[in-house]
Order: sequence, then C-alpha cells, then structure tokens
Amino acid sequence: MSKSQGALQGIRVLDLTRVLAGPFCTMMLADMGAEVVKIEQPGKGDDSRAFGPFKNGESSYYMNLNRNKKGCTLNLKGKGKDLFLELVKKTDVLVENYRPGTMEKLGLGYEDLKKINDRLVYGAVSGFGHYGPFSQRPGYDIIGQAMGGLMSTTGWPGGEPTRTGTAMSDVLAGLSVTIGILAALRHRDLTGSGQKVDVSLVDSVVASLEIITQVYLTQGTVPQRIGNRYESVYPYDSFATKDGSMVIGAGNDKLFAICCKLMGKPDLVNDERFSSNPNRVKNHAQLKPIVEQWTRTLTSDEAVEKLLAAGCPAAPINTIDRIVSCPHIAGAREMFVEIDHPKAGRMKITGSHIKLSETASSIRTPAPTLGQHTEEVFGELLGLNPEQIAVYRAEGLM
Repeated sequence: MSKSQGALQGIRVLDLTRVLAGPFCTMMLADMGAEVVKIEQPGKGDDSRAFGPFKNGESSYYMNLNRNKKGCTLNLKGKGKDLFLELVKKTDVLVENYRPGTMEKLGLGYEDLKKINDRLVYGAVSGFGHYGPFSQRPGYDIIGQAMGGLMSTTGWPGGEPTRTGTAMSDVLAGLSVTIGILAALRHRDLTGSGQKVDVSLVDSVVASLEIITQVYLTQGTVPQRIGNRYESVYPYDSFATKDGSMVIGAGNDKLFAICCKLMGKPDLVNDERFSSNPNRVKNHAQLKPIVEQWTRTLTSDEAVEKLLAAGCPAAPINTIDRIVSCPHIAGAREMFVEIDHPKAGRMKITGSHIKLSETASSIRTPAPTLGQHTEEVFGELLGLNPEQIAVYRAEGLM
C-alpha cells in the first residue's frame, strides 16, 4: 500500500453514506488524499457490511468501497447530535445519501449546518434529487436505470429492457457528486463560502445518455434497443468469431477503408450502401454479415490483433478473469492492488482509476472494521478521553 498523501491532503470529509453511490464518492476523495471519517450506526454499520462476497467473514463489497477511510460509530440523535455538530465545525466536506428530508428532520440539513460552518461543502446523493415532485421516492440503482432511460435502450431488438451488468446509476451518481464537490471546493477557495451539491441517480443516468436523448430531441423518434451497435457510427458493433465475439470501432471513413482492405474487400468503400458513415448506419444490417464472413474465420484474439496491426480500433470482449490478469489493466495501470485487512487478511481490491502525475491517488489503509477509529477520531478532533468514550458507548451513542 502506497504512502502517497494525494492531491486532497488537508481536506477533511465526514462520510454519512451507505452502500454504493455515496461510498464510491468518498472512496475517490480518500484515494486522492482526503481524510475521510466514515460515521456508521452503532452495532450495525453500513448495510453493505452484510453484502457478499465475503472473505473471513468480512464483506469484500464493503472493503473495496471504504478503503482509506477512518471508521467510527455515532448515533446522530440526542447527545450524539451535539458531538456530530462539533465534528462539522472542523470539517470541509460532508457527504450523505439519505432520502431527502431525513437530515433536515434531525436538524442536520445543509441550512442547519451552514449556520455553524459556512465553509462547509455539503454533498447529497439521492434517487431523484432534493427537490421536484419525485424527490421523496426511494432510489436504488435499478430505479435510476429504469427511470433515467438507460434500461429502455439496453438489450437486443425485441428483447426485454436490460439493466447494465453493474450498478451504473450508482457509479454515475458517485462520480457526479465527486465532481460537484471538487468544483464547490474550488469556489470556496475563491470566495470563502461553501455550498450544497445535489446529485440524483436519475439525473446522472439521463446526463449519460448523450446521443440517445438527442435522437429523440432532434428527430422525434424514440430510440429502441439495438444490441451492441451505436446510433451514429458503423461498423461500431460486436462481431461473431470462431470462439465467441469481439468488437470493432471503425469510427470514420478512413478506418472503414482499413477494415475493408484487411477483409480483402477494398471495393466496399465504393459501394453506395457503405460509401459514407450515414449510409453505413442506415444499412448496418447488410454490412454486419459481410464483416462477420471475415471475423468468423478467426478467433477473437486473432481478429483483434490483425485489426490493431492495420490501425483499426478493435478489442476482445474480456471476461473478468482476463481483466484481472491483463498486463496493461492489472499490470501497468495497477487497477487491482493488494491490501492487508486486519480480519480478511491479504486480498485484492480495485485500484484507483484517476492517475495524477504529481500527487498519485493511492490505497494507504484497508477499510475500517466497525468503529475501529472511534477513540482516535473523537480523541484527536474533540478531545474526548477513553473513559468518556466508554461512557458514550455504554449509553449506545457510539
């Protein structure tokens, strides 16, 4: 585990988030050097502590998303609320992903907290956002993918709407609130004032649709499920091979010409059906079997190698076992790193995808066990001694 301090050294984050969207945000902040103090419910903790897969009884789901954080427990009601407010006074960023209104009911919403710390950047992630007619609806990843339109355009023609293989609306929201928080910190540097960052899963999915929504807004036609091809470019699709399938990304006329020459069909570039990208998109159903006449004579790796050597973008459709052993992804890019966890032992988790040349993101510490740093955090930040903390624990506050 690296000892790099990171670009966000000196920024303190109070993390009230659970499960995925919020923890993904605070994970990135922590990887980039922020001091992230994760506050969990006494005796239970983040719901994801009960999510598999497990190693030595510890959730790998939780451990992957909560590395580099300090973990403490605190009940936000009663005396615990007073302690929390003292922490807020010493905090740069707070991130929560409760249903809108929950923090306000506790007297801990942004309008309450900015009265005691007007420099606070308050990041909120929810299913539908903190205002609007749907704001009180519960939000989970599958809700975000469905309401945001992603499911309606994912899958094969005639097939069922399909959720993406990972929790993409949660991840998109986590990325988005992180960007918003960093922008708000920059604004604070300039003005001295914090602000609220309100991000929803549904909005994040809608923003990610890019060309999909533009098809409707421009042409008035509702985009349908089209498999692996792209609305605006062809051949930009998956193609069958001897041992499965691979993808080709011939994004312009030059790349299509390279592809045609490699297939032994250079005259295709003069075929009126395929002579321009708009024509190829229109006639994709006629072009795909022509390409597959060639790809079916090769394995996926052979087809990819030939295309890349000729200068045409292509890639295998990697299974996870290939990804974790890939010399580029797992090796040079360090997308999987080993850590030592006090209970789970030696294990691998996903590395940081943000590569900074001078202040490298890094994984310095494993995810905390429940309440692991309670004495450290409240001792260092609020001056509580072990005896005081023991009393609070006995009262169920920590």
